[in-house]
Formats: sequence, structure tokens, C-alpha cells
Amino acid sequence: MGTVVAPKLEKTEVQGVRVTLKRSPIGTPETHRLVLRGLRLRHIRQTAVHPDTPQVRGMIRKVGYLIEVGKP
Repeated sequence: MGTVVAPKLEKTEVQGVRVTLKRSPIGTPETHRLVLRGLRLRHIRQTAVHPDTPQVRGMIRKVGYLIEVGKP
């Protein structure tokens, strides 16, 4: 029996999104602070890069008044 070789999968470049915390989350609802924690933002002017997925876009939409969004 011969060996079966799986076809190589091409690497697709996932678009990213850069998120920067611009305003303090003090006084915001607890759920918004948890979303910021999920986006890995804890300090003002801290930046994180995430893949551009519907889940991340929903998180960005929820706390859009606290953050700035750009291309990586």
C-alpha cells in the first residue's frame, strides 16, 4: 500500500484590526469592562491586534465609544 499525501493548504492571510483604548472604563457598565478585558485592553493608550472576525467586530461595536479602531 502506498502512502496518502494530504494536499497542502494554502495560507490565507487573515485581516487584522488594531484596537486602542482611548477613554477610561471607570463608570461604565460591568459588561463593557469585561468586553475590554476580552479585547486585552487594560490601560489607556494600550493597543491590541485581533483578527477581523464577526465576534471581535461585535465586541468593538459594544465599546466603540471607549476605543479607536484602525488597520494593523
